[in-house]
Amino acid sequence: MTMRVTRISQAEPFSPVGHEGVGPVRLQGGALTPTSDFTVALSHYLPGAEAQLAPQEAETVYVVLSGELTMSSEGTDEVLTALDSVHFTVGTLRTVTNTTTLPASMLVIRATS
Repeated sequence: MTMRVTRISQAEPFSPVGHEGVGPVRLQGGALTPTSDFTVALSHYLPGAEAQLAPQEAETVYVVLSGELTMSSEGTDEVLTALDSVHFTVGTLRTVTNTTTLPASMLVIRATS
C-alpha cells in the first residue's frame, strides 16, 4: 500500500489541446504521480476561457470548486457553481466555458483505461 502526496506547489502544469485561457495542473497521474486507472487535474478558467468542442476520450467527472462554468453538450447548456459536478461518458461532445467576469476552478477526474 502506498500513500502519494502531491503538493499544489509541485503539481505538473500541462497544456491540453483546444483549451484557451485555462491553466491546468496534474494532481495525480502523469509522469510525476503515475496512477493506473485515473488522473486528477485542477483547472483554472480565466474569464472568457473555453475548452473547445471535443469528444471525451475517457469517462470524466468535473467538479466545480469555485466560480461558475457552463457545460454544453448535445444542445444542452448547464451552469455549474461551487460543488456542482457533471459526468461525461466516452465520446460525448462537450464544451466548457467561463462566461463570467471572475475566474473559476474545477477538478477533472478522468479514467485512463
